[in-house]
Amino acid sequence: MTHRVLVAGVDEAGRGPLAGPVVAAAVILDQKRTIRGLADSKTLSEPQRLRLEEAIKVGAVSWALGRAEVEEIDSLNILWASLLAMRRAVESLAVKPGRCLIDGNRCPQLACPAEAVVGGDRLIAAISAASILAKVGRDQEMVALDEKYPGYGLARHKGYPTRAHILALQELGASPIHRRSFAPVRRLLDHNELAS
Repeated sequence: MTHRVLVAGVDEAGRGPLAGPVVAAAVILDQKRTIRGLADSKTLSEPQRLRLEEAIKVGAVSWALGRAEVEEIDSLNILWASLLAMRRAVESLAVKPGRCLIDGNRCPQLACPAEAVVGGDRLIAAISAASILAKVGRDQEMVALDEKYPGYGLARHKGYPTRAHILALQELGASPIHRRSFAPVRRLLDHNELAS
């Protein structure tokens, strides 16, 4: 009997926002249990994502989240911080994969072979599952951060640069969870320094 190599799908959520961490997920799906409806998390409604999140957590061989904090994003840049979050997710898996499939065109440094798959969250079930866990996990965290840092509307836009978020930034200034290396936040801070 040949030993089946366990494959983990890996994806992240939160590269584009102006605030909050970048969160990654790694998922090893059970090949004997099909989870219906897996897709790129961006194409699913919130109720669909929540239903699938539960099914993934119950049905997967193993799953884990990893993250990179705002300070790491600002010191490393968002690409390297995303790869770091992915590596942390894979390293947190209780069951170690023999191979990883990474959404995108870059792979983090891992202990096992890895392959980057552009559009993988649409093409590969395990990456779709990872995209859903990362998105739900990050969204829930942004809702909690909205209570800690009210006024920015984080629960609504999840930190993305919407018009309402930019206006709130101009009015309230940057909070501790805003990414200072991102242009809209940096411009605001530079402007405030010049004005003071």
